[in-house]
Amino acid sequence: MSAQVSDRDPAAAPTALRPMREDDLELIHAIEIRAYEFPWTPGIFRDCLRADYPSWVLTEQERILGYFLMSVAAGEAHVLNVCVAPEAHGHGYGRKLLRALMHIARGRGAERVFLEVRPSNPGAIALYHSEGFNEIGRRPRYYPARGGREDALVMAIELLPQE
Repeated sequence: MSAQVSDRDPAAAPTALRPMREDDLELIHAIEIRAYEFPWTPGIFRDCLRADYPSWVLTEQERILGYFLMSVAAGEAHVLNVCVAPEAHGHGYGRKLLRALMHIARGRGAERVFLEVRPSNPGAIALYHSEGFNEIGRRPRYYPARGGREDALVMAIELLPQE
């Protein structure tokens, strides 16, 4: 089974968000290894599901286009992973996932959301800035990288109460 994306106009094909299931993990891991040089293992995803972390997938006609996982505790949410299948980039799916993540975080009582992002990922940084995240710090040598380690930019957003 593969996670192929339709060649049709994405605006014409409805997408849906649903909770991630353990039987999604094979397809999710296939996306993860296409998207990242240093992907998560299936065990990390499984552990997040078993810990009951909010974990959701974005689908189009049952095909997984992307996913997110986060932790929520003590009024704060921490983005653990947001990923869109490489072949589905450029259609606004990352923004849709991020907005859903923030909506769910707010619903679980989070007042702010934190995340780390690689400085070498300008597309993600631009998305986060455009959605209201601000850089609040750096974590030196946080990510594995070819030939060593890469810092992480730490970003955050305050979730204002919905009116």
